[in-house]
Amino acid sequence: MTQRFVALVPAAGSGSRFGGPSPKQYLQLSGRPLMWHTLRTLASVPAIDRVVVVLSPSDEWFDDFEWDIPGLEVLRVGGATRAQTVASGLANLGLGARDWVLVHDAARCCLSVAAVERLIAEVADDEVGGLLAVPVPDTVKRSDAGGRVSSTLARSGLWLAQTPQMFRAGLLTDSLSGRLDESVTDEASAIERMGLRPRLVEGDAANFKVTWPRDLTLARAILDARKGG
Repeated sequence: MTQRFVALVPAAGSGSRFGGPSPKQYLQLSGRPLMWHTLRTLASVPAIDRVVVVLSPSDEWFDDFEWDIPGLEVLRVGGATRAQTVASGLANLGLGARDWVLVHDAARCCLSVAAVERLIAEVADDEVGGLLAVPVPDTVKRSDAGGRVSSTLARSGLWLAQTPQMFRAGLLTDSLSGRLDESVTDEASAIERMGLRPRLVEGDAANFKVTWPRDLTLARAILDARKGG
């Protein structure tokens, strides 16, 4: 049976931490909305059959921009949380249980085609699925309530999770059903809650999530460097 690869981008959030006039996925970056760069990269991966962005039903910004990304699908079924948005998107995609879904953060706009292709190559035959991640390079400190170091953690075996996170549609749907507690912060943690162990595929530091205004400067530099190269 032919398996399909579908990229799903949850973009129903308000980006409250960023503090901008609009959700951060719509802020201008190198002449385009930040999320345009994200969607363009996913649409440039030959193995990906569909690119779907899931918006809030009350989104007021998306239609103000020209997206010019062939085949882009838009669902206005997003929920109050990332998990709800992904689950709602899955419910509206009409996928088979064995189809692969690559969930990617809208604000990780410096994703490369090569990283997505590496993830697909290493995970497509895996029974659980997996995610891009990078090993923790620095010494990690745990703080106490007063902002002082309470302990130093061994960084061996620690990874920083990125996206895309790639799982079968049926398994991902099951993992996001029911009540989810605060420990479920991404798709991989929902899968882990089922007693499964997702595969870690090494990504790269450029695939960071734009969270604060200062992050735009770095993202712009990375994108401009790629364009120049």
